[in-house]
Amino acid sequence: MKSKFKHIIYGGDYNPNQWPEEIWEEDMKLFDKARINSATINVFSWAKIQPSEEQYDFEELDRIIEMLEKNHKDIVLATSTGAMPAWMVRKYPETARTDFEGRHHKFGQRHNACPNSLVYQKYAGMLAKKLAERYGHLDSVVCWHINNEYGGECFCENCEKAFRVWLRERYGTLEALNEAWNTEFWGHTIYDWEEIVLPNALSEGLEWCSGTAFAGISIDYARFNSDSMLANFKMERDAIRSVDKETPVTTNLMGTFKQLDYFKWAKEMDIVSWDNYPAYDTPVSLTAMQHDLMRGLKQQPFMLMEQTPSQQNWQPYNSLKKPGQMRAQSYQAVAHGADTVQFFQLRRSVGGCEKFHGAVISHAGTHKTRVFGEVAQLGKELESLGDKTLGTDSPADVGILFDWENYWALEFTSGPNKDLKYVEQIHRHYRYFYENNIPVDMIPRDADFSKYKLIIAPVLYMVHKGVKEALETYVEKGGVLVTGFMSGIVGESDNVYLGGYPGPLKDMAGIWAEEIDALAPEQTNMIRFKDGTEYTCSMLCDIIHLEGAESIADYSSDFYAGTPAVTKNCYGKGKVYYIGTQLEESALDKLLENIAREAAVESLVTEQTPLEVTVRKSGEDTYYFLMNFSREEAVVPRMFGGMKNLLTGKAVAEQEIMKPYDVMIIG
Repeated sequence: MKSKFKHIIYGGDYNPNQWPEEIWEEDMKLFDKARINSATINVFSWAKIQPSEEQYDFEELDRIIEMLEKNHKDIVLATSTGAMPAWMVRKYPETARTDFEGRHHKFGQRHNACPNSLVYQKYAGMLAKKLAERYGHLDSVVCWHINNEYGGECFCENCEKAFRVWLRERYGTLEALNEAWNTEFWGHTIYDWEEIVLPNALSEGLEWCSGTAFAGISIDYARFNSDSMLANFKMERDAIRSVDKETPVTTNLMGTFKQLDYFKWAKEMDIVSWDNYPAYDTPVSLTAMQHDLMRGLKQQPFMLMEQTPSQQNWQPYNSLKKPGQMRAQSYQAVAHGADTVQFFQLRRSVGGCEKFHGAVISHAGTHKTRVFGEVAQLGKELESLGDKTLGTDSPADVGILFDWENYWALEFTSGPNKDLKYVEQIHRHYRYFYENNIPVDMIPRDADFSKYKLIIAPVLYMVHKGVKEALETYVEKGGVLVTGFMSGIVGESDNVYLGGYPGPLKDMAGIWAEEIDALAPEQTNMIRFKDGTEYTCSMLCDIIHLEGAESIADYSSDFYAGTPAVTKNCYGKGKVYYIGTQLEESALDKLLENIAREAAVESLVTEQTPLEVTVRKSGEDTYYFLMNFSREEAVVPRMFGGMKNLLTGKAVAEQEIMKPYDVMIIG
């Protein structure tokens, strides 16, 4: 597909308004040294450009934009609406949020606006339109950046009233609502829409359990909260679009962030952007999975809107990135679909809670730092790549299903095991494909399943209308499906499908489960594959009855020893594998290896390697990204010998060695 940009956008968040103007010219010289070609500006400037309700002051922003244009920098222009000015909260206190505990907030911090405040919406929309009228015609403005890292919750009276309206539209009648929420439980029948209250700590919240006594209402609130913030995004987008019809519009997402249904959001965005902040101990495979998820939101290239050039400030342990690590992480983003590489921040602030957050220009204010040198090296390389990788595809034969409503429902449910976490379970399966260099698409529940040879759907706890039928059609036509414990349990309102687990997936899986045993962290069970190999399992154990499927591994301990733990069922031309327990890593690898072989899913490389190998394609052009995230030197796979490394212009030598954090792009 055609890229939104003419070159790889390389830059990041820039706040010249925090500095005297003599620093600005110095910054421009340093940006040139680092080959930085863009700046994201105006992210938190609302108080500066609207000092009072009636007054706007764009003079400083005019000078900033004029300076960036003069220095040939692309501009990602933010709308500033991620933090309200103090005057708004003082004059209209209802614009501030009320938290889960029921405390109404005063002015402070950021992401501080009630998403259902009509006052906030009025002024945010006006500001977005004024910015578009003033700057939307400029060629230098290559992207609009609305708000910033949408998130959080509000439990105020504005939201409660809006929630009731949202519920009327969703259910139509109180009878339908009561049925969906199963309000006969605990005598919670609702007889008037005004009786509905938000599910916070003052109502359905449960500190001692999963967080809610009624998952139905809490899941609906999560849907409502995501929709409310999305409505704010759309409102600003439409204000911009009324003036500027063409410039791409985005907002920065946050990977597997729980509160917002990003698949739904992506439909309203021109391009997906996201902020990547792995901790010192984040598995590299988890970062790769999040890149794939961001690409999967639209099945298109995305923007890496933020990363740190060195360290964060807000994590418990904010380690420096090792030499070469930032470069390798940047290329990992590009390898998985990024058309931009951007940082937070370009110059380190002198005060506030982010003063120790890494930056291209440190507090020392010089180019003579390790971090600046690495940023400059990367800038030169990206400049030399030109537009080669822009807009290229990332083909995959494997789809892993990711669903935010399922995420919410699984972690709201009371039992059977508090340690069961959605993202962790998805990543456990993704890891195998990552380590074996098998490309993966992260896909929604309404994806075109026919594109894939193999679909992985772990902990598919909530099965929406139509999903059963779509999966059955996929398998009947020859697809291979992997699912397992805590799947097919409930419908869209968290009410259980009766008749045994996995509910609507039973016929396809050829099994039913009568009970789920929960194992404490210190407890394990054993399973035995038909070849006699034994492995441990943990967390949950389904007690399974075969209904046409065959067992390929049985439990070998506890009172259900000898019963199926892992099954396989032929369904139409395809197959369904059901994993009834959490397998240890080596057992899951063994199983997925056999399944991938059966599904004719192949690795990008023909030999085992510790390197991450990823591919982007466009027509006849194929670009292989090789990255060494291990702690040891690694040999380049033989298949790449003699091919050209685009970063050096040289041919890859036979048995060439890659050091830790080395990168090659071969094409």
